[in-house]
Amino acid sequence: MPADASDVTFVVLNHNGRHFLEVVLPSIGDQTVRGFSVKVIDDASTDESLAYLAERWPDVHVIRSERNLGITASMARGVASASTPLVALLNNDLELDPRWLEEMLAGLERHPQAAAVDCKMLSYHNRSQIDGVGDILRRNGYPGRRGQGERDAGQYDTPAEVFSVSGGAALYRREAFDLVGSYDTDFFAYYEDVDWGFRARLKGLTAWTVPSAVAYHMGSASTGRQPGRFGHLIVRNQIIVVLKNFPAALLVRCLPRMLFFQVK
Repeated sequence: MPADASDVTFVVLNHNGRHFLEVVLPSIGDQTVRGFSVKVIDDASTDESLAYLAERWPDVHVIRSERNLGITASMARGVASASTPLVALLNNDLELDPRWLEEMLAGLERHPQAAAVDCKMLSYHNRSQIDGVGDILRRNGYPGRRGQGERDAGQYDTPAEVFSVSGGAALYRREAFDLVGSYDTDFFAYYEDVDWGFRARLKGLTAWTVPSAVAYHMGSASTGRQPGRFGHLIVRNQIIVVLKNFPAALLVRCLPRMLFFQVK
């Protein structure tokens, strides 16, 4: 049977993001389809996030950790906490268009082999600029966001298969995690979604974009506040994705390009 909103759990990741919650939660509440549940996975926030949630959003289920576990562990906890067939995984620094879930559900129904679908993400502060429409993996081993930084002129408005979906605002089939496994918490932050998408692809699953579903992204809500702490993970995790997942024959063929990229 076609999925509906009652099959969906929204999982919002949060760390000291009280002001972000003021945007993302109302945008979830304004969705054109109803019946979903909402969870906030709070990663040991020390600001007023928990008080705000208790006062303004008492129906939202909050799962709090006592110590900071990292973004990837929060993603894994969020997925594990959901009992519905579908999981909408969101960063906290987003605003969703009211039709986001309606369009994502339709997109997932069109692609039964898809583990997940991705939306069109635009900059929150410059809404004519693309933040990304699905993830790519280049032959040099470097992951990236499709169309990132480009002016949105409709060039990505046709649904397309992509290498993987961004964990920032995607709709996943819960059963795909049973097949693929959860996120690798050794990543802590960055590229855990590409790693998961790579593993899903090796299991025969696909990922597609739903450009008619739009989200507006503020960017680096948690990691941007401490760039020195997280910057090295971008390099480390990119290399881990390659070493963990590339089939040997493909790795040998692409290795010179990868080594040149790393040296450069």
